[in-house]
Formats: sequence, C-alpha cells, structure tokens
Amino acid sequence: MELFGLKVFTLGGFGEIRTGDDLAALIAEAAQSRLIDGDIVAVTSKIVSKAEGRLVAATDREQAITDETVRVVASRTHPGGVTRIVENRQGLVMAAAGVDTSNAPDGVVLLLPVDPDASARAICAALREHTALRLGVVITDTAGRPWREGQTDIAIGAAGLAVLDDLRGTVDASGRRLDVTVAAVADEIAGAADLVKGKTSGNPVAVVRGLGRLVGELDSVGARALQRPSSTDMFRLGTNEAYADGYAEGYAAGFAAGRITDELR
Repeated sequence: MELFGLKVFTLGGFGEIRTGDDLAALIAEAAQSRLIDGDIVAVTSKIVSKAEGRLVAATDREQAITDETVRVVASRTHPGGVTRIVENRQGLVMAAAGVDTSNAPDGVVLLLPVDPDASARAICAALREHTALRLGVVITDTAGRPWREGQTDIAIGAAGLAVLDDLRGTVDASGRRLDVTVAAVADEIAGAADLVKGKTSGNPVAVVRGLGRLVGELDSVGARALQRPSSTDMFRLGTNEAYADGYAEGYAAGFAAGRITDELR
C-alpha cells in the first residue's frame, strides 16, 4: 500500500515462533537489508507473547480471562456464551482481557506481554543494533471500539517513536487554531500495518515507511501514554459498574427518604 508517500509492506519468512526466539534477529533476517532509516516496524503481539513464553495451559479459557482481569467493565450473555469487556493487567480495556486461543496449540491460551512497552524497547534496541538504523517499533493487538462495529489493530506497546502527535496550538488549512487535536499516530500506524498483515495470512510483521519524522529516541514515551487516565475519562464506567452505582445511590436515597425501612433492607 502506497499513498501520499506512505508505504506499508510485510516481511515474510517467519515460521512458528517459540519461547526464547530472538524476534529482533528474526525480523532483521526477514528484512534482508530492506529496512531504511526512519522505518517503523509493526509487530503482532501474538509472536511477542510466544517468544516471551506467555502461553498458559488452560482447559478453561474463561478462568484465564478472569485471572488477567483487573476490572469488569461490561458483560453480555449470548447463545455462544458470555462476552466480557474488562480492564486487564496492562491497563487495556478490551474483550476477553486480550486472552487469545487462535494460532495456539489445543489446551493453551496466549496472554499479552507482561509489559508491552518494555518488549517494544527491547526489540527496538536490538533491531537498531542489528541494522545500525534509526527505527521505531510498535507492538499491535486487535481490539473493538465503543460505538463502532468491527475491530482494528491498536498499539499496545511502542518504542523509538512519538505515539501522539500534539497539534494543539497549530492552525488548520483555513487558519483556525487547533485547541484539542492530538493524533493517536501509534494506533494509526498499527491500523495501517494490519491492512497488509491481515488476520489469516501468516504475516506477523509489517513495515511502515514515510513517517520518519515520528521516529526518535529509544526511551520515548511508550503506548501506555495512549491510555486515557480515569480523571479525564468521561466514559470510564461500563454497564456493570453504572448499574451497580445507580442501584446503590437509589437505594441510599430511598432509605434516606424513608421509602425503604430497616425491615426491607
């Protein structure tokens, strides 16, 4: 895919990734000198999890999801079972806590990397050493979005690049000042990479070229900066929490007004 100077392409040559594999070395080998200064390498989280040994024997996937859950945001029962939207240990809000069974052996589930930003830094540092190039790395995973159908890839880990492009204080094409625009460029890079990686084609790594202006120091702020803090999150409460809070407040108000007595508590 090439548009307005942006080029996105996959790197082939990856076999089954196993615990302990050196992903940076495998990526450098697959690239065969095709990488250039300023490229951003997008790596599917699944192969990072495999290389880091984040495989757990679990005959009950639901228990694995529970173990990775910090907060249940919403749940819904359907003919196929129960879908849970939760906040996981990495601070990400997503379905099933990011626990995955696709492309994993029977009886095994894949968990997300313990610290995706640290994983991205390690891969980025090693890739820069292998290639002597100024590169960025984004670790991607698939997630749904509130109010929108379908899924897209987002950045759950990043290193060596700006994850946000702060345009506040600049002006648009009409000369109007931008006061709130902060582009989530790491997520946009993840989505662009997914267009060529695909979900079933077996291409876990893609290169995004043409955004060298975003590539910077290895210790740049990681993808964790994309997670909105609770203090500014206008939609933090999920259906489960909103119902529980509303019930508690209504009950307390009814008791205070005398409509609920001790005998009915």
